[in-house]
Parts: sequence; structure tokens; C-alpha cells
Amino acid sequence: MSARLLLWVSLLRWASGGGSVRGGRTWQHCTDLRPLDILSEAVPAGGLARGMRVFQVQGMRGFQLSASRPRALGFPASRLFIHCDRFPEEFSIIVTLRALRGPAERNEYIFTLMVEESPGVLVGLRYAPDKLHFLFWSQERAGGRQSRVTFPNVSLADSQWHTLILAVSGQSFSLTVDCSIPKDVVVETPFPASLSVRRASFYLGNRRRRKGVFTGLLRQLVLLPGADATPRICRAVNFKVATLSVPGVLQDVPAKPVSNEVLKYPYETDMKVTLGARPRCSKQEKAQFWFNASRRGLYLCNGSTWVSMLEVQHRLDYVEEYQNLATNSETMGIEVFTIPKVGLFAALANRLTPPGSAIYRWTDGKFVHYQNIPTHQAQSWKYFTIGKKIFLAVANFEQNERGQEFSVIYKWSRRKAKFIAYQRIATHSARDWEAFVIEGEAFLAVVNHREGNNHNVDSVIYRWNPRTGLFETNQTIPTSGAYDWEFFTIGPYSFLAVANTFNGTSTKIYSHIYIWLSGSFQLFQSILTFGAADWEVFHIGDRVFLAVANSHSYDSGMPAPSNFYAINSSIYELNITAQMFVKFQDLLTYSALDWEFFSVGDDSFLVVANSFDGFTFSVNSIIYRWQGYEGFVAAHHLPTVGCRDWEAFHTAEGSYLFYSSAKEPLSKVLKLKTT
Repeated sequence: MSARLLLWVSLLRWASGGGSVRGGRTWQHCTDLRPLDILSEAVPAGGLARGMRVFQVQGMRGFQLSASRPRALGFPASRLFIHCDRFPEEFSIIVTLRALRGPAERNEYIFTLMVEESPGVLVGLRYAPDKLHFLFWSQERAGGRQSRVTFPNVSLADSQWHTLILAVSGQSFSLTVDCSIPKDVVVETPFPASLSVRRASFYLGNRRRRKGVFTGLLRQLVLLPGADATPRICRAVNFKVATLSVPGVLQDVPAKPVSNEVLKYPYETDMKVTLGARPRCSKQEKAQFWFNASRRGLYLCNGSTWVSMLEVQHRLDYVEEYQNLATNSETMGIEVFTIPKVGLFAALANRLTPPGSAIYRWTDGKFVHYQNIPTHQAQSWKYFTIGKKIFLAVANFEQNERGQEFSVIYKWSRRKAKFIAYQRIATHSARDWEAFVIEGEAFLAVVNHREGNNHNVDSVIYRWNPRTGLFETNQTIPTSGAYDWEFFTIGPYSFLAVANTFNGTSTKIYSHIYIWLSGSFQLFQSILTFGAADWEVFHIGDRVFLAVANSHSYDSGMPAPSNFYAINSSIYELNITAQMFVKFQDLLTYSALDWEFFSVGDDSFLVVANSFDGFTFSVNSIIYRWQGYEGFVAAHHLPTVGCRDWEAFHTAEGSYLFYSSAKEPLSKVLKLKTT
């Protein structure tokens, strides 16, 4: 099956609704296929069950269950199964929970269904820190026996909210966590076709005894007979808290009291609002609020930075020159990044070998020189982290003084407070690095532009080996004079786009989009480009766009155009029905080398790096404003000289654009002035 067809099938499952789990019987005479809200059934009208409290954490409410009276957290199954006393043969179980970190050997029950006179579990869910167990009573043998289906490598005990969808049909069991790619298990013992629930009861967070009681927060527990709930759940923006049915007391907006009446469902929370000057935001302040009176804004600490929750929306008025930064030499690329508890930095990829490239630190509202690093016609930098380790990789275009061609990964030394060389990787006129994580594993992809005069070479994807602490070759992908990688995700799927620039005879060549399937990247779509130098992915609402910067049109076998460099760059939009990116808009550009997407208030913008119009390098780069139906419309013309790269960044003082010049040793910081 092709990558596109496989994605189409999966996306339809993800984006469309309903359907039988695997085409089996519907069990319609028992439930009419309606969702059965187990959690709501346990909440008595007008109050909470004994041993049940409501807490709010990370903006979401959930039940904390007491271990002292486990039987109080139960109710007869007949209250849900009102038309018959059989458990559905095919079904989904949807759970939203926040499990606490605990001992590695601890097992906790999310729910059980048990017959009163028997210690066996008819149906249940139990989790350990790195696995999930689904329990059911098998009737294959006389008297029956306890069966268990285990899903390994499921990390729930991290004090974060997660939504689980377990779909069951016969011998097939499928688990989806936070709408990621499902984990499928096929076992010898099928789920019983006729499981009696006569005289059985549901128990929340326990198996009718104190041992193994669920210690976290439970927000959603729903049984959906006859259907795979994944398409119905995985439509939300925040997959981790996607819902099918949630008890009223846990709804986002509490009931409004009448006059001075006390709220019927009080809940406990660790919320705290700080006033005054900008306070510290660290792990200790996570989930705390700060009200900025001067900007009339409410901010939430995410553990490292203050995130705007509510403030007066600003609109971009004009752009002003803020800082002229004299650089070591012409600058081919900029990487702006923040090192937690240290500050904001910018790494500039400078062309000349001596003195190399420079790193600057944001100090008192300006970028100030911080560290020099030896590079060899550096093209770009990439900042990334693996766990607590902080790295910065440079793409070197030329050989070193010994005739060796290496790009280098540097690691931040907390003791020395600077970057030091960590790993050298052989590259071929490297243009760009891209770092990304798939299924918990770290990857680093390099774009090799050419080897000698041969532009048709392999670019390489490296995988981090946690045992050796090094990157190792994982996959090679053929590229043609490539300039750029762009990694992005759509729902649970991971993509990698390459900008192919020149194949030795023409710039009119296909650039490719790859999708991660079965442990490697496979071709998903090819798009005709003209000296493509950059891909930029961005989202506006629920829409996904991909913009390509086309640098020039040249073909040795065709008549020369009137201008090689005045050429359309294009914006593509994902069309799920067509299973591909389709062209949305063309914009006239002049040897475009970079796109940068940014937002101001509710407005979205794209800025293009125009570098050469066929006559001069002094060309206006343009900021385009998103105008909805009209697409992107030119809003601001910015004088630039050989513009190579744009970076948008934000500080407490405002929003900025940083541009590099590939033709003069001067880069500029521009400030976005708002109204």
C-alpha cells in the first residue's frame, strides 16, 4: 500500500466519524449504541459520592478517589445495561486521566466490573508506570479464567493529562493514547461474545479493595458499544483532553450560583494569581497566574515562560529599525533560542572561516556578543534539546584547514556557561540541520548540498543512541542540491519536506514530502519547485499550510527567461480529501531564500527574504498579512540587502524580526510596533 493511500485511510479514520470496530454485530438491542458514561453514573444527583473529591490541575478538573471506602465508589451494572444483562461483544472504552508518578512496581486500577460473590474481574483496566493491562473473564474453559492483554511502552504516570481509547473486537485489541498511532495487539483468547453482567457492579479506581486504588485524577470514563471511538474523539485541538462525555461537575464552566448561594460542586485547586512586576516562572510556579495590569493581560506559567491567556489584542502598525548588529562577516543564517534560566540567544552562521561564527546574548534589550565558534563557511545553526542536554549544530559548507569536511554538534556546558564541541559528523557542503522527535526518539537530519560538482547526493537522517550518547546513521534520502529540511506533524503523523534546488542542469525539479511509516520516511508527495531554498509550515486555525521559497529558474536545455530571479513562490494547503497539499496562492518574489511565519495578536503574517532581483541585492523584503478569503496581502515593504534569513522572536518588551545579510557584515533587528 502506498504511503499516501495508507495515510488517506488513516486520516479518514481520524477525521470522519463512527463505524463498527471491525464490522461485527452492533448489539443494538442492548444499548442502541449510545455512549455509556460510567463516571457520571457514579456521581449522585445533587452532590458527590462518598470518597470522591474534585480537583483542578493544569486547567482541567478531575475526581480524586479515596482508598478508605472502595465499595462506596461502585454502582450496579444494571443501571447502564437496562435492556439486557450482557456486556457488548465489540466496544471502545474512553478514559481521560492524570496519573501520578509512583514506584515502578505499583499497579493501579482505573475501573473494574465484578460479580458480587466472586473475586474475579469480568472487565477492568489496570496500569503500571510503563504499561497498560486490559482484564477480562474468559469463558473458553469450564468455570472461566482471568485473561489479560498487555500494552507495553505506555507511559501514563507522568502527572500529565492523557486520553486513552481502547477498541475491542474478538481477538483484536487496539490502544490509542492522545490520538497517536494506535498500538494493535492480537491474542489467542478472544473477548467473549456473551459475557453476563448479572449481579455485577462497576467500581471506580479499585477492584473492591484498598490495594491498587487509583491515586491520580479521573475526568472521563465512557463505554461506547459497537464502535471505534477514535474518529469521534480525535477531532479536538488538544488531543490529551479530548472528550466524548464528562460529568457536569467537571465541565469547564461551573454552574453559576443564584444570588449568594454557595456553588453546589466546590472544587479544590492550587491556582494562585500574582500581581505587580513580572515574577519568576519555573517548575515551582507552574500552573500559576500573573496579572499584568499595565498590559491588562493574564498569563499562565508553563514551567519556563509566561503564556498569554487573556490580554488586549495588539495589531501591527509599523516596523522600525531597532538594532544594527555588526557581524564577523556576511551571515547565511540565524537561530534564536532560549536556554532555560540563562537567557535568550542568537547564533549567527557567518561565511568567513576566520574568525568563524558568533553567538549573541540578549542583554538589556540588545544582542551582545557572547561567544565565538570556529566554523567553515557556516550556512545555518539548529538548537535542540534531548532530556536535560542542550545542543547546537552547525552546518559547515567548506572543508577545514586539514581538508576535512565536517559539521559539528556543540553541547552547552553549564559549568563553563558556553557551547563546547561534542560530536563531528562528515557532511558534504551541508546547508541545513533539522532536529525532531518521533515516538520518543530524537533524530537529526542534515541537508547535503553537493559532493564536489555532483549535486545529486544523499542527505542523511541520524538517530540518537542513548546508550552511546551519539547520533548514528538511521536513513539516507536522495536529494538534489538541497537547501532545507522542514519537519512537521499533522495529528499523529510526522512529515519531513526537503527543498531540492539544482540537479546539475536545472532548478526546475521536484521537491519531496516524506511521511514516517513503519520506522522510516517514505515518499508521500512531490511538488515541482524552482530552485527551492526553504519550506515553512504553519497553521491558521485548523488549516495547515506549507510555503516554498523559489530562488531562481534555470534550465540548461531551455531558452533563458527575461529574469531568472523574478519568480513566483507558492503556498500550499493540506486537503485531507485529496490526500495531498494543493496550491493555495502564488506570490511574486525575487530570488526568495526564506519564509518566516509569525503572529501579532490575532493577526497572522509571512515575511519573505528577497535577496536579488537580477540587477541589485538591495531589494525590499515584504511582510504579508493574512486576509482570510483574499489569502496573504502585502502589508509592509522592508529595505534589505542580500537578505538570507528571517527569525521572529518575542521578549517581555515586545516582538521583533531579525534578518541576516549574505552580502554585507551587518544584520538588523526590527521591532514590531503595535496599536
